[in-house]
Amino acid sequence: MASKFQSRLVGTILLVALGVIFLPDLFDGKKQHYQEQFASIPLQPEFEADEGYETIPEPEFVEVDLPDEPVTVVIDEKQEMSTASTSASKPEVNVAPVKIEKPTVTPVKEGYKESGWVIQLGVFGNFDNANKLVAKLRKSGYQAHVFPKQPKKGDYARVVVGPNVSKAALSAELKELEKITGLKGQLLRFNPLNP
Repeated sequence: MASKFQSRLVGTILLVALGVIFLPDLFDGKKQHYQEQFASIPLQPEFEADEGYETIPEPEFVEVDLPDEPVTVVIDEKQEMSTASTSASKPEVNVAPVKIEKPTVTPVKEGYKESGWVIQLGVFGNFDNANKLVAKLRKSGYQAHVFPKQPKKGDYARVVVGPNVSKAALSAELKELEKITGLKGQLLRFNPLNP
C-alpha cells in the first residue's frame, strides 16, 4: 500500500494540474475571437469588345525621282577667284602673342623683426602645471598664454607673457615675474605665424 505521503503527493499534483488547466478558463470570462478582415481586390473589369480602337494609318511615301549616279560638285575657277577676292577685301587682323606674366611669390618674412617680444617663463611636460601658472599670471594682471593651444601627445607646453612691441617694457617686468612665479624668464622675439 501506498504511504500517506505518497497519496498526499499524488493528490497535490492532481489538484495543481486541474487548477492549471481549468482556472484560466474560469477567470478569463467570455473570450472574443477576432477574425482578420481582408480587403478583397476587385476583379479586372471586362471591356466590351465592340469598342472601336483607332488604327494608325500607314505612312505615306512621296515618290521622288533620284538620280542613278552619285552627285558631284563642280567648282568653276571664276567662283574660286570671286571667293578669294572677297576674302582679300576683308582687313586682316594681326594677332600678336600675349606674354603671360607668372605671379611672383613673396617669401614669408622670417622673424617679423618689428612684430613684438614675449617673455618665456618655462617649458612644461605637464599641461596642467602650465595652465595653473597661466591662471596665476592672469590673476596678477599679465597677458599669459600656453603654446600650443591644442596639444598633441608628446608636446611640451610653453608659457609666455606678452606679446608686447616694447622690449623695454617687457624687460622691466622680468624681475616682477620672477618674484611672482619663482621662474627666471627669457626675452624672445614673437613670431605670429609660429608662436
